Amino acid sequence: MGDRMFVAVVPPEPVREHLADFLEARPGQRWTDPAQWHVTLAFMASVDAHRVDDLVERLATKAAKRRPFSVSLAGAGAFPDPIRARVLWLGVDTAGDDTLAGLAQGARAAAAKVGAPPDGARFTAHLTLARLRPPVEATRWLRILDTYRSPNWWVESIELVGSHLGQGPAGRPRYETVAQLPLGGAR
Repeated sequence: MGDRMFVAVVPPEPVREHLADFLEARPGQRWTDPAQWHVTLAFMASVDAHRVDDLVERLATKAAKRRPFSVSLAGAGAFPDPIRARVLWLGVDTAGDDTLAGLAQGARAAAAKVGAPPDGARFTAHLTLARLRPPVEATRWLRILDTYRSPNWWVESIELVGSHLGQGPAGRPRYETVAQLPLGGAR
């Protein structure tokens, strides 16, 4: 069995700090760790060690075909739905630019090509804020979170990240960046 991995866009530190300040003033949830905030483009439950180099190479090629683009975090949501929410999240506002969706499609294609098939979930650009156990009715939280908008930032790279279950603080996953891959024309 290989390692759990994902391909992601990671918000820069000032954006994470801005969001952390917003959430700190809103107690009542166990918010996810800001150091682990990311937007997943592709999740692979198992990547064999001998496939990682090929995956990195293919992801680098896909990333190089895309130009940097501006995004912000805005709009709240819940999985599977607000009535029995297990996850609270913020959406990603790309101002109509389809580069993020294209990166997700490219990352998923690269993973499938090297024999590390990604999960089959439909791509919904989001940043997970809280995992809820047991599920809750989250309409109130969604109204609060929907008032937030992060500063804009330039996405200039994607990351391939290893996810090691139970190895982080409080039994959470420990994330390890395996490769950071610049977009074409990134500074």
